[in-house]
Amino acid sequence: MAGNNPKLSIITVCFNAEQFLERTIESIVSQTYPHLEYILVDGGSTDGTLSVIKKYERHIGRWHSEPDQGLYDAMNKGMRMATGDYLWFMNAGDRIYGPQTVKQIFRDSHNEDFIYGNVVRIDENGNERKWHKPIPPQGKLTARSFINGMVICHQSMIVKKSLAPEFNLKWKIANDIDWSIRVLKQCRTTLFLNIPFCYFLEGGYSARNRWLAVTERFHITREHFGLLPALMQQFKIAGQVIKRGSLS
Repeated sequence: MAGNNPKLSIITVCFNAEQFLERTIESIVSQTYPHLEYILVDGGSTDGTLSVIKKYERHIGRWHSEPDQGLYDAMNKGMRMATGDYLWFMNAGDRIYGPQTVKQIFRDSHNEDFIYGNVVRIDENGNERKWHKPIPPQGKLTARSFINGMVICHQSMIVKKSLAPEFNLKWKIANDIDWSIRVLKQCRTTLFLNIPFCYFLEGGYSARNRWLAVTERFHITREHFGLLPALMQQFKIAGQVIKRGSLS
């Protein structure tokens, strides 16, 4: 890692994402930070996704398209292909906030293990919303923070590759929580930058399978923190769900 100019591997995974992929790619290839590697893993799309990929092929460091076992299997493949000092997942439909974002992140960071920031949620019509949970401020983020669910959007965290484990494929939906917990258990230093890192497209697989996500989240937090803390947190979340009228 050279000074404060580390190499960043940005990984996009997609499947039949013709409608959304181009905006993601454009947000990445427009970055002014020079030390980037872009990796794209497609799950064997049958729509026009490959045409979009080939349109931008000269900007993509590595890509391949083949059937996989789902989102997290594809993300594992992307990590294996990555050669950067840091990893950042930016999936189809998500966008880096602006062309200067990566440059600003590494200008304001100092080799921390885990760097995170703010996110803007958007729906398919471009309507914007704030992240639905309080983001832990500087010095307050730990692995245990994720007993409360995804307190940080996965697309607003940048992690040293050397500290990033592969995803455990036994989890189908809440795998991002398990992965975040395991990452934070490895990290000694974290940095919160109070700037927007990205736009996050709502409506993914977990949003369409809310109760399975809740079940997996319970088993994940039980594995990491014990039965009683997991039960207590589930009751707390259930109360919040009833109050809000939704699981978001």
